[in-house]
Amino acid sequence: MQYEDRVDALVAPKGALEMLSQDEMARLSEESGPLHDLFHRCALAILNCGSDSDDPQAIMDEYRDFDIKIIQQERGVKLQLKNAPGSAFVDGKMISSVREMLFSVLRDIIFTHHEYDLENGLKTASSEKLTNVVFELLRNADVFRRIQNPDLIVCWGGHSIARHEYDYTKRVGHELGLRDLNICTGCGPGAMKGPMKGAAIAHAKQRIKDGVYLGLTEPGIIAAESPNPIVNQLVIMPDIEKRLEAFVRAGHGIVVFPGGAGTAEEILYILGILLHPKNANIPFPLVFTGPKESADYFEQIHAFIGDVLGKEAQNKYQIVIDDEVAVARIMKQGMEEVRDYRKAHQDAFYYNWKLHIPEEFQHPFEPTHDNVRSLNLHFGQELHLLAADLRRAFSSIVAGNVKAQGVAHIKEFGPFEIHGDKALLAKLDVLLQAFVDQQRMKLPGTAYVPCYKVITD
Repeated sequence: MQYEDRVDALVAPKGALEMLSQDEMARLSEESGPLHDLFHRCALAILNCGSDSDDPQAIMDEYRDFDIKIIQQERGVKLQLKNAPGSAFVDGKMISSVREMLFSVLRDIIFTHHEYDLENGLKTASSEKLTNVVFELLRNADVFRRIQNPDLIVCWGGHSIARHEYDYTKRVGHELGLRDLNICTGCGPGAMKGPMKGAAIAHAKQRIKDGVYLGLTEPGIIAAESPNPIVNQLVIMPDIEKRLEAFVRAGHGIVVFPGGAGTAEEILYILGILLHPKNANIPFPLVFTGPKESADYFEQIHAFIGDVLGKEAQNKYQIVIDDEVAVARIMKQGMEEVRDYRKAHQDAFYYNWKLHIPEEFQHPFEPTHDNVRSLNLHFGQELHLLAADLRRAFSSIVAGNVKAQGVAHIKEFGPFEIHGDKALLAKLDVLLQAFVDQQRMKLPGTAYVPCYKVITD
């Protein structure tokens, strides 16, 4: 079936959206202003869901004639679209999931910029303040109303994965869904879509009509990982650090599928937190899993963690190969442990307040050449601090690979230079090269030019 390439439309929100203030309208209407630019980029990503591209600039170039304006009427807000991607429409009518997510973007961008001065107001904020900000952003998106029990499984993994790996993520999602568990992912394609798709089928079999498919993203990556249409609750967090904190505060357990630098960043984030002494007794089920063809991948990850962070870090997770039923049973049992712990400690089911997240994992890291060069990638420091800087190194590679600003930095100044201990960086270099060889840095079939250089001190 052929669809129009470009569509003009006037779209009303599905559900309630509060009226915008004159100040909010003015800021979003400034076509050259940063807020309008942010909304424009995120809106295009939503409308372009289903795209095979992970190149934000290529998408912007393809739809350079796209425009979006906010129309304020007495009865509410409407969006006027010009030359929008035709894939977001059927017979001239916008697909319901796309319409919901489009207004989620509007909601989150307005709330974030209205409530917080991200550039200045949170730069010196305490850990407690930042945790409360994440809570308020999720509450504003009405995330907590669906979390009545510990049942939200966060699924991490790459957008650039092989077909057999994607099929395995669907099987795991199906087994989780059959056990009344819900899914939260980064909302994009690949390992972020598969578990939701599998769980949706399982929920239909179990006659579960209110299944949760929560997608958490952030403006820097949304264009490269456009939300998949199964997401029924989308939240745009202001940066990667708040996105990661939202995962571990709202989620009750994590399943990690194969991926690249972004998945390694996520692994180091959760391990760094779990390695902190204050979190020693907090139950947080964590499973690494993939099909039998991916066994070598997890052996490499496991070896790297052991070499860099030690046996203590390896003890924080289980590796399950080619057994989706076992993964689901581990998570289901883990939910009982989480429930018992939170009841005993009077902690909320919907938000993990007691989990201690050091400030090193909370304040945004800007991936500039100077900042990457200054990372402390040396042994002889506390493990959670080493994990924090390793996380930042992988975050920089993600930025250089797919985020518009990071790609621009690489084009202007050349690859990031990652400095550090010779033995540590040798292990890091081996792991990164494996990601390149396995085509985990970009979509399969795409030539990859490294955005980094590993330089030993």
